Amino acid sequence: MERYEPLKIEQKWQKIWADNKTFKATEKPDTLKMYIAEMFPYPSGAGLHVGHVRNFTIVDVLARFYAQQGYNVMRPFGYDTFGLPAENYAIKTGTAPQEVTKININNFRKQAKRLGYAIDWDREINTSDPDYYKWTQWCFLQLYKKGLAYQKESYQWWCPEDQTVLANEQVENGKCWRCGHEVEKKKMKQWFFKITEYADELLSEIDALDWPDKIKTMQKNWIGRSAGAEIDFEIVGGAPKIKVFTTRPDTILGATFLVVAPEYPSLDALTNDDTKEAVKAYKTAALKKSEIERQENKEKTGVFTGSYAINPATKEKIPVYVADYVLAGYGTGAIMAVPAYDDRDREFAEKFDLPIVEAEFVDRDLYGTPKITYKMRDWLISRQRYWGCPIPIAYDKEGNPHPIPEDQLPVLIPEVEDFRPDNSGHSALAKAKDWLKVELYNEDTGKVEEMTRETDTLDGYACSSWYLWRYASPHDKKHAWDEKAIKYWEPVDIYVGADHAVAHLLYVRFWCKFFADEGYLPFREPIKKLIYHGYINAPDGKKMSKSKGNVIDPLDVINDGYGADTLRTYEMFIGPVELDAAWDPRSVGGVYRFLNRCWSLLGNISKADNIIIRNKTIKKVTTDIVKCNFNTAVAALMEYVNELYKQGASKEDLIALAKLLKPFAPHLASEMLERLDTDDEWPKWDEKYLTSDTVEVIVQVNGKLRAKLTVKTEDLEDEEKITSLALSDEKVAKYTKNGVKKSIFVKKAHLLNIVV
Repeated sequence: MERYEPLKIEQKWQKIWADNKTFKATEKPDTLKMYIAEMFPYPSGAGLHVGHVRNFTIVDVLARFYAQQGYNVMRPFGYDTFGLPAENYAIKTGTAPQEVTKININNFRKQAKRLGYAIDWDREINTSDPDYYKWTQWCFLQLYKKGLAYQKESYQWWCPEDQTVLANEQVENGKCWRCGHEVEKKKMKQWFFKITEYADELLSEIDALDWPDKIKTMQKNWIGRSAGAEIDFEIVGGAPKIKVFTTRPDTILGATFLVVAPEYPSLDALTNDDTKEAVKAYKTAALKKSEIERQENKEKTGVFTGSYAINPATKEKIPVYVADYVLAGYGTGAIMAVPAYDDRDREFAEKFDLPIVEAEFVDRDLYGTPKITYKMRDWLISRQRYWGCPIPIAYDKEGNPHPIPEDQLPVLIPEVEDFRPDNSGHSALAKAKDWLKVELYNEDTGKVEEMTRETDTLDGYACSSWYLWRYASPHDKKHAWDEKAIKYWEPVDIYVGADHAVAHLLYVRFWCKFFADEGYLPFREPIKKLIYHGYINAPDGKKMSKSKGNVIDPLDVINDGYGADTLRTYEMFIGPVELDAAWDPRSVGGVYRFLNRCWSLLGNISKADNIIIRNKTIKKVTTDIVKCNFNTAVAALMEYVNELYKQGASKEDLIALAKLLKPFAPHLASEMLERLDTDDEWPKWDEKYLTSDTVEVIVQVNGKLRAKLTVKTEDLEDEEKITSLALSDEKVAKYTKNGVKKSIFVKKAHLLNIVV
């Protein structure tokens, strides 16, 4: 038997798969389908690292597994290409993002092919391709028509380094998630998607999802539904009344002060000459903190505004404070503080020496109007960046927005020489003077007028909110997705990722429900089963990062002689799929030796009969893959190979091995199956071979364990024989030499208790 040469074998089979388009997926109405995909990657200049490999290999193992069982499998691939990294690189080097993206995609594609992924490359998509973002713009217009895409002015997170607004989830510990620069709050007019319109449905359908519990809990918490009431408080002196939201209107008799958020719209009207400067300084400091920081602050801070409100229940004057533990986006941005029944209010009252009154409860409906509110905000989608999907809107001379007609899509990204945002908060698109002007019909005036295009671009999450449907018909020129293809392939059967527990996964659910309401989708949830896996960290346990110099390139592992099959199998063997794991070069070598042993068995086929262990292994690997217990499936294959080396391996044993191995090590397994002259149909087990002909019997003497006997299953019916076997065991005889009073055999428990 020649030696195992993984690179030679892998090159052979990758060419066969490419030439034959082995993984091309087409609709087959009479065949069960299986649509499996990963969260598609951002193709950075650094290329894939071994962390990406875990994500993609999980998808590939499942795709090959179900294909071997006769399913019609679609396993597409794509690239999330808009965003800051390419634009920042363009600013630094002068190389257009379009060129950088093309280079990075080519590198990712090359790496993915070297890993032997069962991808239908005819379904490859790229979000910065005009043929794709034309339909992203079309999606925007559908939301706009229904009033779910709208503009408003409000305080937003602003990154002064990247010169763009950020969504709440893109601010981490008060810093920009991309560049790490400290962010600030800035009042701006921005575009939003009204995701709150679907808050109830998004929340109510979470429990029915076949998703990890931790992801479902995170989405529930993010939506944050609260049932309560709104109550109006008059302000002494005539300032605008304060409307508060409370989940406990029945505690109003104990409300001894009000608190408004630093962003509260009428805050200035609540101040006077004595308090104005202190309130202004406090507001400035508060707006530099993230909402997470404001909620986690152990020590309460705040400033008296100078105003008093009238408690409508007690008719007493109560002071109005501004404090950052109240959030502008939750409820009305103002609360009635009841320190006797709320820990945060109590902490605040104790610090500022405010009354704490334990009053009686009143009827919940006596003073307020019932109200449901949510912690979740509407989705901020404007970005002041060049490298993003242009928003298909133009403005007339009065500044009124007008949608670009659908037959004029896509609004193409113009070429510019300077990619930097301008200093007034606009993207580099504002510098494309010829592109800025467009002739549009103005329905308000009944005339065709020159208008100015929107220079903000869409947040990249918009592009990734519908790509799972585009995969069904990626080259459709007339529609965002083909109706027949959608009905056959969708929704996604299994979706795999390690990020975006809230943002992307919530947004794609929102768009799915909206487009279902509009009649474009025949389902309301986009993903049947979600697999959320852990990270592969560097050997020291730290997260892999190019800046830290600890990124491991999968091609380095492959080209070192280990091959793609070793890398793939190792990443599935490294630990439970849901947990993080540290890269261990020694274990990579161990997996390579395992595959070598699989190969070597081909040269020593025997007539051994391993029917029991073979059937046990088939059942174990099958059930483990279904449960996504990939590490134990690989371990079972290793145990199987160990037994084959001890007992000898028949052709039937090796056929089973190759078929079970194929999802993990497809090149080696394909070569084995070819040499064994057989197909790759997934093997089935026979339950009759899974019942062992021996069992273990526990022997106790006066209730204490003294021995374990291996006896024939048929002997369980003969209590006298079991007792005789036990008494002849030297470990038991040691304690029964003075005689036996009685013995009790519990057959179901395989337990014999001897009393002396």
